[in-house]
Amino acid sequence: MRLFSKITTLAAASCMTIMAGTAAFGQETTLKLGHLANEDNSWHQAAVRFGEELSALTDGRIAVEVFPNESLGKEIDLINGMQLGTVDMTITGESLQNWAPMAALLAVPYAYRSLEHMDEVAGGEIGDQIEAQIIERAQIRPIAYFARGPRNLTSQRPITTPADLNGMKMRVPNVPLFVDVWSALGASPTPMAFSEVFTSLQSGVIDGQENPLALIRSANFNEVQSHVNQTEHVRSWIYLTIAESTWAKLSEEDQAAVMKAAAAAQEYERGLLLDSLAADKAYLEENGMTFVEVDGAAFQAAARDAVLANVSDEIKPVVEDLFAN
Repeated sequence: MRLFSKITTLAAASCMTIMAGTAAFGQETTLKLGHLANEDNSWHQAAVRFGEELSALTDGRIAVEVFPNESLGKEIDLINGMQLGTVDMTITGESLQNWAPMAALLAVPYAYRSLEHMDEVAGGEIGDQIEAQIIERAQIRPIAYFARGPRNLTSQRPITTPADLNGMKMRVPNVPLFVDVWSALGASPTPMAFSEVFTSLQSGVIDGQENPLALIRSANFNEVQSHVNQTEHVRSWIYLTIAESTWAKLSEEDQAAVMKAAAAAQEYERGLLLDSLAADKAYLEENGMTFVEVDGAAFQAAARDAVLANVSDEIKPVVEDLFAN
């Protein structure tokens, strides 16, 4: 049977739908997968790869339509749609803590020392517990996870320890956890809309900000900041998910095919992420930014109490263990 990928423009929705599958007469099931990223994002590319793999594994019986750019709805809308049975799949993360409190563990500051440590947690017993709670309470099944690039602090001078912050005015998202953690580290955090950050750095209203390398690059912060301090204070992951109601309709054979395709998509996305991190670092260095190694243990120790004060009682013992190990 001949396999192909078909791209259709949906003018009414002003979005791109990517269908991996075969001719319509060969398809038995079409899964709708909506997400918030654009077509250039690694999550979108991995979602498309998932569809291609699943089509191949099922001889075209199952096709996947991928809707990027929130064209099928915003993240919470997609989650609600999956619970109602109107959406089959999405890519989502800590937003699931609205139903499953353990999903907050996906993005706890300083909980994960390295990408390898995060993989151990996400792919181990704690990850299994998170996934089980999401399935039970949100009726959504994680089938793969994608790592996000770590967040780093930019500034006009090198920062190697918390003492170097010394009241530095820095932009943070309007999230109490972020405000309290950076206050504990010695900075003067200022919640601010992202759209205001560049001009505020340029005018000296703030002295620094924190974001993943990809966003530092796309926002051209290299034009107004000289250093990337590799605090890597937030490592996190996000899930590729399928509605439990959709999953239940699949045969055991097709469920196995979904998991195999998801594993292939996860591996593919990891390669894209690593390539992106290397490319972003090279670009920022070429455009004048200096990368600074920091004392990660000192930052983690200084942040610990503020982090524990901001997490729920349900996950606090897990976070304490993560900080202790």
